[in-house]
Amino acid sequence: MMSGIKTFNLLQHWWILSSGRCLLLRPTVKICQILTVHVQAGSFHRFQRNSHSTSGNIVDNGSDSMQYVVSMVLVKEKSLKIVETVGAFQKLPMVMPSADILSSALRKARNVTATKGIANIAKRERNKGAKQLDALMKELAVPLRVYIEKFPKKWNLHPYERSLIQLTFGDGSYEEVLKRVDDMRKILLSVGKQHASLCAQSLSKREAGERFTEGLKKLEEVFKLHQNSVDDLLNVAKTLRAMPVVDLQIPTLCLVGAPNVGKSSLVRILSTGKPEVCNYPFTTRGILMGHIVINFERFQVTDTPGLLRRHDDDRNNLEKLTLAALEHLPTAILYVHDLTGECGTSPDDQFTIYKNIKERFGNHLWVDVVSKSDLLQEPVDTNLEDENDDVRRYKAFGPEEALWVSVKTEAGISELKSRVKDLLISQMDRIRGGSCNHGECQG
Repeated sequence: MMSGIKTFNLLQHWWILSSGRCLLLRPTVKICQILTVHVQAGSFHRFQRNSHSTSGNIVDNGSDSMQYVVSMVLVKEKSLKIVETVGAFQKLPMVMPSADILSSALRKARNVTATKGIANIAKRERNKGAKQLDALMKELAVPLRVYIEKFPKKWNLHPYERSLIQLTFGDGSYEEVLKRVDDMRKILLSVGKQHASLCAQSLSKREAGERFTEGLKKLEEVFKLHQNSVDDLLNVAKTLRAMPVVDLQIPTLCLVGAPNVGKSSLVRILSTGKPEVCNYPFTTRGILMGHIVINFERFQVTDTPGLLRRHDDDRNNLEKLTLAALEHLPTAILYVHDLTGECGTSPDDQFTIYKNIKERFGNHLWVDVVSKSDLLQEPVDTNLEDENDDVRRYKAFGPEEALWVSVKTEAGISELKSRVKDLLISQMDRIRGGSCNHGECQG
């Protein structure tokens, strides 16, 4: 089939498809473009020269007229990046207040002296002025560049952390703050270079002093005009750094259900010690987080904000936090039902909410609990066969195999603790085996 093969060194990574097209992946490139190169047998050296650092196999089947098409696909780095863990918020750089950046930059710039050995006064003055303006520009712009580089791009974050940013700042606000800081940096560089160059071209000591003063004033004006961008970024960093830390390697039991069904009481009952209150910036209501110790292993148990019967687009940030935790974290679910009708959400609505959540997150390990059983009558086993049987059965018994418990009388609590223990151990096995329900443990 082939009379010969010519191979040249691989300087990039190519995927050679059956169609003869070669796909070049360069994950460090920031833009996406496609370059098509036609290579004829016998013109390998020209191809190598024109395509720079290319790679792949050139197959020669003996036909000088045959063309080979190489498609080099440069893809964005973000499309290849795999986020493996949370914790980006705790790694954010310390952002200085804008006033501190400016005062520090001015102080350091004033300490810059002229290059030694310049005897001419005018030359020495313009050299000193240009160097001080250049130093001031860099002292103002470099910290901003560091912030831009060190703050994670939203698409590089773990999905749960992306959700927290969305819930805290709204759509696009996080990116907008970073963009304003970067725009400020670019303006400072442009103004600083312009005035340093003008100062360096001065013909007299007086002119050098005037251009230095003008450049200094202009850089201060630009910085103060945009300083709110830095202070906004400082507030973003403080807010994100204060977020509760999630450990993906510790199995977590999420108590889910409508508001006021008794989730917080069960967290307190199940926790080995006193639960802590986790505060999120988008709500004044703290979220209870407790811990359970089983066979010297530590597990997490947490309350979640109650869910109401409505479409996702109409949910508040608290409800969206619950859905984000279920969707993106390695959680097992303890779903709590209140059939007394006293929680503010009717059993009919609770059934609708439950069916929706069960359909969406049924791949999670799961236990159903009917709370406040001391206020309920013992269910009577009746034959329910009409079209509303599911709802009537739910209102009478709760979900199939649901455990009835009462925090007040402690009825069913021992069995609940036993089930929770088994559930968390199974969740730990899932995490260690790489088969848990969230994206980080799949594959």
